[in-house]
Order: sequence, then C-alpha cells, then structure tokens
Amino acid sequence: MTGSSRAASATASPSLPETPGDREPITVFIVDDHDVVRKGLRFYLNAQPDIVISGEAGDTLSAINGVAQQVPDVVLMDLVLPLQPGREPSEQGGVQATRRIREVSPHTQVVVLTSYVQDELIFAAIKAGALSYLLKDADAAAVLRAIRAAAGGEATLHPRIARRLMAEVSAPSQTRDPAADLTPRELEVLQLIAQGKSNAEIAATLVVTERTVKAHVSNLLGKLHLSDRTQAAIYAWREGLIDEG
Repeated sequence: MTGSSRAASATASPSLPETPGDREPITVFIVDDHDVVRKGLRFYLNAQPDIVISGEAGDTLSAINGVAQQVPDVVLMDLVLPLQPGREPSEQGGVQATRRIREVSPHTQVVVLTSYVQDELIFAAIKAGALSYLLKDADAAAVLRAIRAAAGGEATLHPRIARRLMAEVSAPSQTRDPAADLTPRELEVLQLIAQGKSNAEIAATLVVTERTVKAHVSNLLGKLHLSDRTQAAIYAWREGLIDEG
C-alpha cells in the first residue's frame, strides 16, 4: 500500500466512540444530613470512571462554603437540612443552600435527591435554581444518568414530579383575581408559604407571633377559596405572585 493509500485509509476509518472515561471527569459534591446516605452515594459514585467526589456536607452552611471552595460540576442536594452544624433539620435548608450555591458558583448544577414530594418544596427548590429533581426511590443508575445529564445542562425530573409540574403549570387560572382581596400582610404570608416556610419561620421573618400567622393563613385561604397551604403555594407560583427579589 502506498503512502497516499495509507493516508486515505486512515482518513476514512471511523473514530472510536467516546466513553465516559475519555471525557474530563464530572466533579460531584454530596449534600445530605444522613452520614449513611453520603457514604452510600460516595461508594457508588467513586466506582464510576467519569465521576470524582469533590466534597460533601451535612448542613446548609457547610454546603455553601464547600461548593464555593471546590466549584463542582454537580451538587446532589437533599432538601431538609440543618441550617448549621448541630441544628435541627429545616425544610428551608436545601432550598437556601441551592439558592446560594447558584449565586456563588453559577457553573454548578444542582440535582435535588430527596424523599420529600410536597408541592411547595418542589416549586421552591426549582425556583431557587435546582436543575433536576429526583426522589430517593430512584435506582442508582437513574441518579448516575441525572448527574451526567446535569453536567451537560440537561434537566431530569422524577416522573411523579414531572406530572405535578405539568399539571400545575397548565392549570387554567381564575378569570377574576382573588388575590386582589388580600391585605399586604396576607400577601406577604402567601409569598412565604410558597417559599416553603413553616408558620414558625414566617412568624420569625415578619416579627409577629405564630398565632398571628395562623390567623393570616386562615384568612387568605378563605379569600382564595383554597383548602390548605399546599394549594396556596401552588396558586402563588402559578399566578406570579412571588417576589423575584
């Protein structure tokens, strides 16, 4: 075979397909307040040729600081976390961590991995910047696929979460705006409910008693013709009543 023939043959030969091990490794930071969960995820992900664990944390503050230092590609985020080491878990822990992580490290994508399926938490996490939302009943392969997809900027939603989001986003809004009947303070309470805050957290935010918050919640539910705070949160998101600031 002549030199030109060999060159032509080499040019025509198809290149080998790229495997995960050929690419730059995906750096992953694990956030969960249960040590056994972190160990299990670390054990599984460390066995993958294209995954490198860059760090882990068990509370909101440690997660934010760790991600700011490591700047991982992907964070696996539980939602109910202590705000600081030694504190009791809070429903706002993971949402706050997600929001701050997206601020301090815009490169980092957040994949929620949680057992919580409350609508208000789902909306709050996605609003805070989470790209994907998985439940802990997902198998290990599904988690791995979500990590790889997130590293490429692609979202993954658990089927139950996807159905809820589609149903609520596509639901028609009422012709008349019942929120027009809310007082400014009731509107504030509604916005905080939609952010996933408990009555105690709302009371602390607004510097009022928890009894006062309960009264505001009861009044706004009546005015909006809703039966519970989950419906109130969905209504607030759907009607665009959430303060973007």
